Amino acid sequence: MFASKRTTAAILALAIVAPIHSARAQYSPDKATAVEVRKEFLANLDGLQKKFLALADAIPADKYSWRPAPGVRSIGEVFMHIASEYYYWTPAVWGATPSTVVVPANGGFANFEKNSTKPDVLKHMNEGFAFAKKTIEGLDEAKLTGRQKVFNREIQVIEMAFDMTDDLHEHMGQLIAYSRSIGVKPPWSK
Repeated sequence: MFASKRTTAAILALAIVAPIHSARAQYSPDKATAVEVRKEFLANLDGLQKKFLALADAIPADKYSWRPAPGVRSIGEVFMHIASEYYYWTPAVWGATPSTVVVPANGGFANFEKNSTKPDVLKHMNEGFAFAKKTIEGLDEAKLTGRQKVFNREIQVIEMAFDMTDDLHEHMGQLIAYSRSIGVKPPWSK
């Protein structure tokens, strides 16, 4: 009986999700909509960057190697992971050429994240953000309505923008939890 309830639930979930996914796959935004989404994405990115930098400044340098458990990214590694997204994934999902600062081949992301001292973090959080922002602002508006192959799937550029901000907000929550675990309050919540 339990297995049949699970099967029924799975079938119902697919019946609901499949049409939504299909509609998203067929949606093609007009240029004005895509330009507005880019504008909102960049505003969201600006807000996140200010909080990331405020938190990076507030965390003492000797705490950058702190991690909640073995095998989990340290505070510094999370910040460097975000910087790697600025250099590589953020431009890539918008259809721009990523920076050569982070190269995915041969463990490039993991190697980049290991350089996670406070000076490295502040440098790359600023430079990576500036690169991503300039690159996305400079994209031809006609390119914003297209599709990109990202993470082995073809997806609308503006749809992936929402995925990117979701991911960055997730990392913000992660860093807030990390900072509170070491006794640092996020500066904007004081």
